[in-house]
Parts: sequence; structure tokens; C-alpha cells
Amino acid sequence: MPEMLIRGGRILDPSQGIDQVDDLWIADDQIAGLGPPAVSRHQNSTQPIVVDATGCIVSPGFVDLHCHLRDPGFEEKETIATGTRAAARGGFTTVCCMANTNPPIDSRAVVEYVQRTAHVTGVVRVLPVAAITRHMAGQELVEMGELAQAGVVAFSDDGRAVGSSRIMRYALEYSKMVDRPIAPHCEDRDLVSDGVMNEGPVATRLGLKGWPATGEEIEIARDILLAELTGGRLHLCHVTTAGGVELVRRAKEKGIRVTAEAMPHHLTLTDEWVAGKRWDGRSAEPYDTNTKVNPPLRAEADRRALVAGLRDGTIDCIATDHAPHTLVDKQCEYDFAAFGLSVFETALGALLRLVQAGDLDLPTLVSRLTVDPARAYRLPYGTLRPGAAADVAIFDPSAEWVVDPSQFASRGRNTPLAGQTLRGRVLVTIAGGRIVHLADDRRLAQTPSVREHVR
Repeated sequence: MPEMLIRGGRILDPSQGIDQVDDLWIADDQIAGLGPPAVSRHQNSTQPIVVDATGCIVSPGFVDLHCHLRDPGFEEKETIATGTRAAARGGFTTVCCMANTNPPIDSRAVVEYVQRTAHVTGVVRVLPVAAITRHMAGQELVEMGELAQAGVVAFSDDGRAVGSSRIMRYALEYSKMVDRPIAPHCEDRDLVSDGVMNEGPVATRLGLKGWPATGEEIEIARDILLAELTGGRLHLCHVTTAGGVELVRRAKEKGIRVTAEAMPHHLTLTDEWVAGKRWDGRSAEPYDTNTKVNPPLRAEADRRALVAGLRDGTIDCIATDHAPHTLVDKQCEYDFAAFGLSVFETALGALLRLVQAGDLDLPTLVSRLTVDPARAYRLPYGTLRPGAAADVAIFDPSAEWVVDPSQFASRGRNTPLAGQTLRGRVLVTIAGGRIVHLADDRRLAQTPSVREHVR
């Protein structure tokens, strides 16, 4: 690849405290630096690719600690190829894929399959998350040392709670040896039972089985206590309740090694969406199965608590929980529909609503999408420091667009945001120095043609 000049954008890099209009140079697949170049960054260098970022935000590529690429075993829902292209459209350049595949990511062989497939067909960086227990059955730990050596970045039985406190204790003890976080799905199965949405007035009105907030908070409290006991690394997946935020806040005040994530949908939607509420003020048909997600959309008070926790750092980062499904999985009665939303391509536009409403400032949002998730898993990404991998997202925070799932790169069309207008769109994504997404409607200064270099 020739050198690349990203010209005239607002450089926003929370890892360095940078917020200024400037140029960004990329060379040899790495960040070369800010500002005008010297006489020549490389003697005999070819004419650089020039990307005009005037009026746009230029940030590190987003880092997602929690997504489902479904490959191997569920390729009808998503593949590593389609999932990473969807991620690129959303500005994500590093994604950590969860272990609930078929077979699950619980052996070196499956880890290597994911890595090979991502290398050949993926367009962004894919880092596997291994299961905590063999076959995700909750009974016996995986070979954590071997899997850490193979390159997994965390351990999670996401989608299934580890019911045994003894097994979770052992996992957290081993986390210190392998220096990888344990990322549990916090759900008391007996208490949650067959709940399909948040327990509360909306569920009662709709006649749907409720899922109590306490069913999440009990497991959060248990795992925090076990992290305190063992000194292990705990990362809490998809926190959704006000009580959960408070438990994390208290744990951090005590110095317990815990980090936590929240999802775009839990930060911006509520259980009223199951009853047909939409942002544009129009009412949709209730019982839209595209609102069914695990954990469920919660009440407005929970959403506000999550935003406050994100703002003050109690919630460390935003992750997508991108969970694509087929139409068959969703076109059925609410009770029988699969849990999960397709999130990669709508994440930024939805989250920018928090900035537009004054609930979060833009530098904090970018931080929670870049350097903060990278720090939670100790990854060397989410930064524009010279010498770092050239992972860049360029987005126009004022660009309006209407969500049309039929145009998604993901195979999953399962989003409740269909037809909604979002303000904020990723125009260019650069992963490892290569352009992996270029919006069709962006007019770019091109020397030579930018489109010739899109991967």
C-alpha cells in the first residue's frame, strides 16, 4: 500500500488526549504521525492516497469485545467474512468473537480454524474468545493455558451462565496465571426461568413472561465476590440494570479487579420498544421479535443508570453483542423467537443519540469505543499513536441515513431500528493500513483513486 494522507479532519484520540483539526499520515500499515509531512516521509515514496476528511471525525478504529460471528456451525446466520464486513461498515477494526459456535471455541483446533478463516476471508482483526467450560456445559474448565497460548483474549460461556460457584472460582484463579479475563454471562437461570423480556409493567401489559433485574444482579454480585476472593480478572458482559451498575461501582471503590461493558441497545432503547415505541414518535406493531435480546431491554431508569455509569467510568466500555439471526429465527411468536440483535452497522448512529441529547460528550463516547475496551483486555489497539497499527474510523456525525436492513453487509437483518433515521455515519474504515469500507455517497479527494485500494 502507498502512504495515505487523511486530510483536514477532527482528530479525536482519547488515548493521547488529542482533539484537534489536523492531518493524519499512515505508512507501512502503521500510524506515522499528525501534521504536515517532512520533505518526504520516505524517499522515493509514491504519491500518497489522499482522503478528504473535512467536517468529519477521525478516530482510532473501534474495538468490540463482544460479538457473535456464528462461524463455525451457524453460517446461515453469519460468517466471518460477512460479519467482519458488517463490522467494518460500523467503524470496528478489532472484534472479539464469542465461543458459542458449533463446535464451541473450547479447543486449540477451533481457535486455529477461526484465526485461519479470519486471515483468509475477514477484513478486520478477529480475536477469539474461548469458552470457560468444555462444551459450554458448566461442568469442567477448558485447557485455559493452552488456549491462551493459542491466542484467545478472554474466556466466556456467553449465552450460558456458569451456575457453579466452584467452577467460577477456579476460572478466576486460573485467570491470574494466563492473564486473561473471565467474562461471564450473568443470569440466575432458576430465577429468570422462561422470561422473554424485562419484568415490569410493560411485560404485564403485553402478557409476556418477565425477566427480573435481580436475575442478573445476583450473578453479578456472586462473581464480584469471587473476584475479590481470588484476585482474578473479571469482565462483566452486557450489564443492563441500575442495580448492576451500582454493584460494579462499589466493587471498583473496593479495588476489586473488575471491568464491565454495556451495549448500544441497552444504552438507547427500553422495554417500551417491545410494545411498539420508536424514536420518531410513531408507534410500531407490538411484539416485534427484533426487540428480543438477552439480557432484555430494560426500563428507562435502568437505561439512564447505564448512561451515567458509562459517563463516570463505572462501565468501562461499549461492546455490541452483535447477534445475527435468520428470518426463520425471528418470524414467529415472541415466546419462541431467538434472542439477539444485529448491531454492527447501527451502533455508532444509535450511540450518537446520547451525544445529541447531551447525555454524553463525543470524546467520552469515542474513548468507550476505542482505548477503553482495548485497556480492559490489554490489547494494543484503539490508539493513533505513531507506530500503532493503522486502524482508523472516519465518520460524519451529522450525516443522516435511514436504517434499511436489506442493505446490511451482515446476514442478520434482525434489528428493531428498521426505518429509523440515524444521524452519524461511518464513511471510511481503515484496518491495518488498508481501506476496508468506503461509503458509496462520500466525495473524496483521490490521488490516486481511493476506490482502487478498497479491500
